[in-house]
Amino acid sequence: MIRATLESISQNLTAVRVRIRVAAEQAGRDPASVRLLAVSKACPAAAIIKAYAAGQLEFGENYLQEALPKMQILGHHPGLAWHFIGTLQGNKTRAVAEHFTWVHTVDRERIAQRLSTQRPAALPPLNICIEVRFGSEPAKSGVMPEQVPALAEYISALPRLHLRGLMCIPPPAEDVAMQRRAFRGLWEIFDVLNRQGHGLDTLSMGMSGDFEAAILEGATLVRLGSAIFGARPSNHS
Repeated sequence: MIRATLESISQNLTAVRVRIRVAAEQAGRDPASVRLLAVSKACPAAAIIKAYAAGQLEFGENYLQEALPKMQILGHHPGLAWHFIGTLQGNKTRAVAEHFTWVHTVDRERIAQRLSTQRPAALPPLNICIEVRFGSEPAKSGVMPEQVPALAEYISALPRLHLRGLMCIPPPAEDVAMQRRAFRGLWEIFDVLNRQGHGLDTLSMGMSGDFEAAILEGATLVRLGSAIFGARPSNHS
């Protein structure tokens, strides 16, 4: 399968928004409480422009070297917001802090400290989600659930960051009940942090294969790529 044609992107966005609305209503939630993040990894700038023209404002990128040229092409379109959703290495934090509005993958103090120090003073604080890891997959990034409260306290004290919420990428599961279990676990951590006074408002969870289950468990932001732009080329993970 190839990536969606430019003409089909608008249709795909419409279909995805309908599915988000239906899932939210099934959960007894206001559909407006769920935001759509279009994951534009491996997409050309033209595809992002097409999605923007169809009303999509928030885009997620995994690779800094791929994202920066797209940002330059799109410039400062009104309302456009870029989210960094890939694994963040220490040598990439300055460019991320300078160019992105959100980072979803903070999982250690050193990265948070660098982002805060390197965030330009002229920009608003950088919106942060802590990435939480469920399961024992060694290659996965993210902090273990029991370590989240301490990291949340640390990030909340940094001056150029705004801790907004939590993110997860649970192990793949075909069964909806299994999908919901991991998402429920993230919501429970989110609830505990808010009871402690953190005032979080973002649960970044759910992708093209499981976003409806995530919405049923409280997702406020779903990250969809292939459902909008088509399947990724085989040389992209």
